[in-house]
Amino acid sequence: MTPRDDRANRAADRPAGDHPADRPASADRADSQRSTLTSAASMRVLAHPTRMRLLGLLRERGPQTAAQLGDIVDEAPGTISYHLAKLSSIALIEPADAQSTDQRERWWKATTPLTSWEPADLLDDPDKLAASAMLQKSIAQAYAARFTEYIDRTPTLPREWVAAGASGDRTLRLTVDELTALRAELEAVVDRWVDVSATHDPGAMDAAEPVVLVYQAYRRP
Repeated sequence: MTPRDDRANRAADRPAGDHPADRPASADRADSQRSTLTSAASMRVLAHPTRMRLLGLLRERGPQTAAQLGDIVDEAPGTISYHLAKLSSIALIEPADAQSTDQRERWWKATTPLTSWEPADLLDDPDKLAASAMLQKSIAQAYAARFTEYIDRTPTLPREWVAAGASGDRTLRLTVDELTALRAELEAVVDRWVDVSATHDPGAMDAAEPVVLVYQAYRRP
């Protein structure tokens, strides 16, 4: 994820799935689909790896309790409740209707499918810029951990899925306008495949599986 929005975090249990992905706020389809981080404090709250994963899980799996989430991330319910409270404090999650008859359980849900912030708008604010960098680095580490997990588990995956995957990089020479156009094209491609993804019911047996998509394009320092 580069700072911006989290289609990455649309699905939990994927690098971006376990936390938010990012794209420029201007590229999102609708503000109602996006939670925009505007303060250094909110960026620091989300920068915690466990909170990023919890947010991703809620976006992917729907309403969950602290106990259910704790089973997935291997943390005590009390610790999970603490992190959920932090996410709630910046309006990324909120209480959800009970999904069981046990009234002692507290259910949580994500408020939006995306999280965004625009680093270019923070360049004149050292505190916000530092917080944005902290969040971006946490996201980069999560991406690396997920791809490492994929490499380690490749021998256990069906051959056709390994063959269908892709990974690569190029160094280009572009103007700022050309890089802007490239970003717009990449986002349009992602949006098209997000729509395709939405046609698959997670509970249906239609051969669809979670797929991680990460893209980056930036001027080399």
